[in-house]
Amino acid sequence: MGKRVVIVGGGFGGLHAARQLRDVGAEVTLIDRGTSHLFQPLLYQCATGLLSQGEITSPLRSLLRKGPSLRVILGEAHSIDPEAGELTAIRLDGSKFTLPYDYLIVAAGMRQSYHGHDEYSQWAPGMKTLDDALAIRRKIVTAFEMAETLPTAEERRPWLTFAVSGGGPTGVELAGQIRELATRALAHEFDEIDPSEARVLLFHGGDRVLPAFHRRLSATAQKTLDHIGVETHLGVHVTDVSETGVETTAKAEPKTVTRYEAKTVLWTAGVEAVPFAGKLAKALDVEPDSGGRIPVLEDLTVPGHPNVWVVGDLMSLDKLPGVAEVAMQGGRFAGKQVRAVLGKGTPRRKFKYRDLGTAAYIARRQAIVQVGPINLSGFVGWVSWGVIHIAFLASPRNRMSTFLNWAATLATGSRRERAVTYGDPETARQPYGDQLWSARDRSRDQAADTTAAQENSVRRTDPPRS
Repeated sequence: MGKRVVIVGGGFGGLHAARQLRDVGAEVTLIDRGTSHLFQPLLYQCATGLLSQGEITSPLRSLLRKGPSLRVILGEAHSIDPEAGELTAIRLDGSKFTLPYDYLIVAAGMRQSYHGHDEYSQWAPGMKTLDDALAIRRKIVTAFEMAETLPTAEERRPWLTFAVSGGGPTGVELAGQIRELATRALAHEFDEIDPSEARVLLFHGGDRVLPAFHRRLSATAQKTLDHIGVETHLGVHVTDVSETGVETTAKAEPKTVTRYEAKTVLWTAGVEAVPFAGKLAKALDVEPDSGGRIPVLEDLTVPGHPNVWVVGDLMSLDKLPGVAEVAMQGGRFAGKQVRAVLGKGTPRRKFKYRDLGTAAYIARRQAIVQVGPINLSGFVGWVSWGVIHIAFLASPRNRMSTFLNWAATLATGSRRERAVTYGDPETARQPYGDQLWSARDRSRDQAADTTAAQENSVRRTDPPRS
């Protein structure tokens, strides 16, 4: 029987590892919980109606169809048995199956972190999945539609207030795009409201937005945000999220608490490891870092397990950032290492990351790019940002359609991708009022279940009374 290679995850790391293993003469299996590769850096443009989901996704089977010994499987990694060399996965219907492996590449990625307050997710979707983007699009578009039907400015105000938690690239890009949507695409489409009056609040715990960038670029980005009307609040943490708004607490004394009425709250503040990472760490007997990432050696293998590689956001090595280029280079490296082990090349002892730069879109014709000592901003930064993102899209079709869509938006100022969905057909067929109340009932039931579980836990831990 030939050697078997299993790759967990079809993101940047997994896809680039698989592309190195198309012709190795081994049985290569890529497993992912979705059917498509998602270009996460442009999720916020899908969420704000600039791009469609088809322009930022590519079917994994299509991308990897040229691999004669490479197959793609839909499933979610659950656990591994390193002694038996088996990965256990779950199908969509909940049933389990196993995948034997001789070599394992884990590129499972990260998920949105709510820092111990997962209850916020029901009111504040994150920005990590396509479902997140579509949910955010629905919240943004319907907020303007709701405001159009309300009779007073006081009633409209919460619907025209958008709160974004997190001042990193995703939060800044999302906040800027909401303002652009309001001031350009929607500016002349409503009768009763002026969309340009929409408030966009950006909350960040640090002393400047985009802290990973050079201070000069960060300051440039802040000026652009101020110019387009984003209200930035620095040095504050979001400490409560509800259906009606958001609460912030200042980091400095006297730790002032401020409440903002906002019907749309969006969350981009931090990531954490997916549940599979914890089981992986336990099975491999390694201690994950504070974010749940798996420590790896210089060749990206897990200590004590030379046949297991971890790449992308999930790996912990030299404080490398969780960006697409790290995942792509790590995936290629791990794929080449497996090729070498299988006799198709020479193994390299150390992974060396080449920093090709970091970029963030701020507003129309305004972006920042940092490549080593080179800092670009304004129009030049914007053009560079566009070239980088077009080049990194997974397929020629994605590149062409995205470029044409951007060109059409620049020429006309319109955004055509504003259709909203309701999550599933059963919800969509319900009258509006029933949809709303069923969502509230689910939230109330979840809260009740949590309270009951906590009470049961207290009962179990209390000492017996005489």
